[in-house]
Amino acid sequence: MRLIIDTNRIISALLKEGWTREIITSINFEFYTIDYAIEELSKHKNYILKKAKMNEGEFELLFNLVMENINIVPDKKVKSHMKKAVDIMKDIDLNDSPILACALSIPNEDIWTEDKHFDKQSNVRIWTTKDLKKHM
Repeated sequence: MRLIIDTNRIISALLKEGWTREIITSINFEFYTIDYAIEELSKHKNYILKKAKMNEGEFELLFNLVMENINIVPDKKVKSHMKKAVDIMKDIDLNDSPILACALSIPNEDIWTEDKHFDKQSNVRIWTTKDLKKHM
């Protein structure tokens, strides 16, 4: 199953062991995200280190493990769908437009997120962690 993964799911996998981490590292799924997700994760690194009570080395090992099953969609592909994504998300949450543009840019089964803003649009299917647990 090919899914676009929202940054909130990656952060969750880095924060604690559980279903989210198990799903991300499962061979049942192939994940894609935007290049900006890496920058966003860097911004939250200190929060993750503190909250997860891990050191830099542990973080790097875990980050690499989590990212093994996540492919980065080239910015060029994502940008070509940004206008449509912005139009869809303009009255919902513009900050979610890049993830939606990513979903529109490659063949996939839509987006894995816990962000309720995505529920307000009807262009892509939204998968929750609970939904994906059934596919394990």
